[in-house]
Amino acid sequence: MFAVIATGGKQYLIKTGLSLKIEKLPKAEGEKVVFDKVLLTANDDGGNVKIGTPYLEGVAIEATLVKQGHHKTVRVEKFKRKVRYHKVHGQRQKFSEVKIA
Repeated sequence: MFAVIATGGKQYLIKTGLSLKIEKLPKAEGEKVVFDKVLLTANDDGGNVKIGTPYLEGVAIEATLVKQGHHKTVRVEKFKRKVRYHKVHGQRQKFSEVKIA
C-alpha cells in the first residue's frame, strides 16, 4: 500500500518501511510522528484508490523520527560585472529523517 502525504509545504509519495527526509519537525529523536494530511491512498497494484478533497478524513500515517540534521551547504553567489560587486552566501537546510511504520 502507498499513500501521498503533505508536510512542510511539500507532498511525498510514501510506502511502508520507507526512510524519508522532510522539513524539520519540532520533535525529539525516537518519538512517533503522525501525518494526518493524507491526500491519497492506494494498493500496490493501483487498485482501491481513495482521493481526498483535499484530505482523507479518519486516515493517518504513523512514522518514527530517526534523526535531525542538516543538508549539504548550498552556495548562492551574486555577481555584477564591471562594478566589482561580488557576494557569496551559504545555507544549510535543516531536515528530519523519518521511517514510515
